Amino acid sequence: MDFVSDSLADGRRMRILTVMDLWDRRSPCLETDRSITGERVARRLDALRLQGQCPQVIRVDNGPEFTSKALDRWAHEHGVRLEFIRPGKPTDNCFIESFNGRFRDECLDANLFTNLAEAKRVIEEWRQDYNTLRPHGSLGGMSPDEYRKAATGENLNNQSPNLSAVYPEG
Repeated sequence: MDFVSDSLADGRRMRILTVMDLWDRRSPCLETDRSITGERVARRLDALRLQGQCPQVIRVDNGPEFTSKALDRWAHEHGVRLEFIRPGKPTDNCFIESFNGRFRDECLDANLFTNLAEAKRVIEEWRQDYNTLRPHGSLGGMSPDEYRKAATGENLNNQSPNLSAVYPEG
């Protein structure tokens, strides 16, 4: 997880909590608002947990939202290990940093949002496209959703899963 900041057309700031699953490169959520507290992060993670998307480990930087008592309490209650990167070393969380760069280039920098509701709508549309349509080289050219379905046995178009491009040794 990480945060990205941007501005609306009128200059008001907004923050986006970016979350990415390292296994299938899927983004389960992009939470957008003017400010997002540690309590809000914990509530969003709990909503994902209730949808069956509870991670074993979450890698984060040392920002106040991630070092908050609220997130620590949530992680402890649900058996989730918080893994903090070394201060000043964003490359320790390179996957989310790469995701954030793509998100900024393709969504945030490509749009001028007039209000928060519009920003939330456009950002969610981008997330859906990222998860369902965008091929990823690290996933053998599959989208995150295609990869998840193939890897878990949910066949696409009644075809056998073909993960050999991703895992060539079997």
